[in-house]
Amino acid sequence: MTALLLVDLQNDFFPGGALAVKEGDQVLPIVNELIKMPFDLIIATKDYHPPMHISFATTHGKKVGDKIKHHGVEQVLWPDHCVQGTKGSEFAFKFPDSLINEIVFKGTLIDVDSYSTFYDNDHKSTTGLETLLKKKGIQTLYVTGLATDYCVKYSVLDAIALGFSVYVVKEGCRAVNLNADDEDKAYDEMEKMGAKLISIKELRERGI
Repeated sequence: MTALLLVDLQNDFFPGGALAVKEGDQVLPIVNELIKMPFDLIIATKDYHPPMHISFATTHGKKVGDKIKHHGVEQVLWPDHCVQGTKGSEFAFKFPDSLINEIVFKGTLIDVDSYSTFYDNDHKSTTGLETLLKKKGIQTLYVTGLATDYCVKYSVLDAIALGFSVYVVKEGCRAVNLNADDEDKAYDEMEKMGAKLISIKELRERGI
């Protein structure tokens, strides 16, 4: 059983958004093709923060890109983004309701961030995604979305640690790249831990 995991395809991560990922909009043609493929389950995730979230630079009176330690966990500080109920938190395009089976919310607690779609960053709270996947009998995950070097990477690493077989569809991912080589490092780390990188061309040929 296979699932497609679409990570954080929200307005604030697209051009013009509060935390825009360069070329983020270029993933949409790939996503539109992927959601029409015969996956057993398709899940879209949402970063969904309350106001004054721990990850916001404005919460601490600091600059975007600064880092703090909170309960022993390093936290990069970002612009206010994906605030609950705002346009920025909405999906960047309307998913066909008949094709998207589930929406999973993350980063909903005010005092801890959540890059992974499985856990908060301190790994104390879960999003319920693991339970959902296992209840549906999913063994293999295909992951794509934003951003490669944060939410995609940590989702993939957690999925592997939880025992799923994981493929990353590269054309459907883009990176923040606070450092120029962050994307390359993310792919290297994911591969090292057991993820397989796959192209949309390979998926077309395989039919999943």
